[in-house]
Amino acid sequence: MDRADCDPDRLHRTYKQFALVNRVVSGWHRLYRTRVRPLAAGSGQATLLDVGCGGGDLAVMLARWAARDGVPLHVTGVDPDERAFRFAAARKPIPGVEFRQAGSGDLLAEGKRYDVVISNHVLHHLTTAELQAFLDDSARLARSLALHNDLSRSAAAYALFSAGALPLTGSYIRGDGLTSIRRSYTVPELAAVVPAGWTVEPHAPFHCLLTYRRHDTYRQRPA
Repeated sequence: MDRADCDPDRLHRTYKQFALVNRVVSGWHRLYRTRVRPLAAGSGQATLLDVGCGGGDLAVMLARWAARDGVPLHVTGVDPDERAFRFAAARKPIPGVEFRQAGSGDLLAEGKRYDVVISNHVLHHLTTAELQAFLDDSARLARSLALHNDLSRSAAAYALFSAGALPLTGSYIRGDGLTSIRRSYTVPELAAVVPAGWTVEPHAPFHCLLTYRRHDTYRQRPA
């Protein structure tokens, strides 16, 4: 689906199906409860940046969870891919959510800062040099916290996703998902290449969580 000549109808269905896949396997509701909500609830108006937001489903989910909890949170989703931006921007408008076609470097050039910076399933797409630049940008953009959630490679993850994604027809979900698992890091592999200041831990089924905290005032709460 990263190819410029991929089928636009299959790509559209892929963006639509991401919402189900992310809700089931990525573990973001727990991250919202234990990492994002405690920080946002302690501020007047927290801001969150979703880098590489794809079709925007995670940005929308986070905003809806925060609104349900009465937590003031403004979410900005950015993606450099015009196709992803068009899909996200065509969503029904959600209060507190905006989408832009941009990368992290563009935001830095504009002097932007956000309380929380996140990404989902982005890291395995990056070369080692790109990963270092991406993490440097994230640390500079984040006032308090950066969270990057990615797949963790294993034979079990590959087998389970291969079977579980069979019903998701007409999209790139299964093929690209299996490729992504093959390209992803294990927790020790990711820990070996991240810069100082970042921590790596297992998260959800078959995921790695990469965390950067700028302020000691952030306190994690139990799930």
